[in-house]
Amino acid sequence: MLMYWLKDKFIARDSFSLPSLLFNVVSVDELRNLLSDKDAYQNLLYSLEPIKTQIRVRDELRNETLQLARENLEKEPRIMELRNQCRIIRTTELATAQEKLHDLERNKGETLKYYSPSSLLHRLQDAMNQTDEESEALHRQLLDREIDLPTFVQKYKKLRNTYHKRALTYLAAKTSASG
Repeated sequence: MLMYWLKDKFIARDSFSLPSLLFNVVSVDELRNLLSDKDAYQNLLYSLEPIKTQIRVRDELRNETLQLARENLEKEPRIMELRNQCRIIRTTELATAQEKLHDLERNKGETLKYYSPSSLLHRLQDAMNQTDEESEALHRQLLDREIDLPTFVQKYKKLRNTYHKRALTYLAAKTSASG
């Protein structure tokens, strides 16, 4: 409970009311005078310690609030600058990240396309055809006597072995892909 010092005695805050306070401070004649004279009433009211305390606290709060407002206003340019820097950083980083994401998605698409079953089968078939053409070219070299028989047999056997491995792999893959 708060206590106020008034005319050589303490008054409890709970018992603080203007009529009881005035009755303790002024005489009955002075009270009548206060009812008729607004300025005297105002002067007496503002001379009371609880009112002075309340006004002082109000003024302190107002001054502190104004000081905080000034400090906030002083910080506003820096806040705006930092906000703009954040926006720029966010925009550039976002653009960089989006570009990187686009590149990665494109690479992913190319990789998936490159390793798709149809692409693998197509490349395997191309490799088979190339090996078959190489063995045919080697056979023509033998017929044109550009290569001797032992060398031909060794190279031709190796090429045909590779061709048949690829052909079997191709058939197995095609069968498993369609089945």
